[in-house]
Amino acid sequence: MPRARAAARLALAGALAIAPALLAAPSSGAQSAGSGVLAPRAQFEHVCTPTDPALEELSGLAIVGGNTYGIGDSGTDESVTVMDGDCAVTGTLPVPVDPYDIEDMGVGPDGRLWLSDTGDNERVRQTVALISLDPASGSGQLHRLTYPDGPHDAETLLIQRDGVPVIVTKEILVANGIYRPVDGTSLDGLASPGPTALERVGEVRLGPTDTPGGPVPVGGSTLVTGGAVSADGTVAAVRTYTDVYLYSAPDGDLVRALTTTTPVRVALPNQPQGEAIAFTPDGDLLAGSEAAGGALPPIEILRGAVDLARDDSWSGGSVSLSASVNESAAEEGSGGDTGALRWSTPALVGGALAAGLATYGLVRRRSRSHRD
Repeated sequence: MPRARAAARLALAGALAIAPALLAAPSSGAQSAGSGVLAPRAQFEHVCTPTDPALEELSGLAIVGGNTYGIGDSGTDESVTVMDGDCAVTGTLPVPVDPYDIEDMGVGPDGRLWLSDTGDNERVRQTVALISLDPASGSGQLHRLTYPDGPHDAETLLIQRDGVPVIVTKEILVANGIYRPVDGTSLDGLASPGPTALERVGEVRLGPTDTPGGPVPVGGSTLVTGGAVSADGTVAAVRTYTDVYLYSAPDGDLVRALTTTTPVRVALPNQPQGEAIAFTPDGDLLAGSEAAGGALPPIEILRGAVDLARDDSWSGGSVSLSASVNESAAEEGSGGDTGALRWSTPALVGGALAAGLATYGLVRRRSRSHRD
């Protein structure tokens, strides 16, 4: 049987296998803090609808110099599509190296695009990569990366204003890991072709929520599918299939924001398979989705997203959502409260099983030979 299908079945089997243990675990009886602080009056508005078939698997969005850049994931990620504000295609930029599975896109401090070639549904890659791309010249370089703890699938790239890239993994059943280059190496310091070692610097859990959308009825609200950073580097957006979480980082430290602050949660429009998110220069937030076999979905906008994230009346101040890895391990060993998120058992089981089903249905990427 194809490796992708086998891996998906193993993921589903794993979810089913641990369900009895989860059901036996005591429930805290509290709503998951990973739901963040809901901003119910925040609304997305229609902007435009792409028409280019190259964006049927839209996975990454970025805005630079008045242009909107979009890219699909594996199989449609050989070039970046350039669009105007009406989603009309104005050009394409070939990816300078053969990608494996690009899942997100960010903007560096100097305006270069950074393509997050970090998709690994089968969790078999020995290295992942960031690919730089100069939107003016089309030139770029490959920068391989290695995880310290084995392969991960990741669809989220955040670039701090100091140029340090932060990768958030997409995990089933366990916390999503937060990784950056060892010692906080910035983009300009990454070896080419590398690899550069990554270090795990924290974790984050999101959801579950009752927001409709995504490829499965439940579970999609816990899977991290994309990220973006505001132009001034002080707000990070991390999305699932159903919701987007806005983290305020006035000092520019995104890792600190992700691991020690309460995000503002905004329910996303009901998208078939939403994976793309990007900030405009004015601090609004664009959200896009794959077609998932249907018509191309619209790109929609949340006005004033940056201001919303900074509003203390929504954010509720600084509350630890996820302790650092070392602190969590130490506290868990002592039997104390880790300060990490607690999910009620029924919600966790439901999300876990649905996430396994989502993996079974969504892992359809073909196996490809690759430079890694």
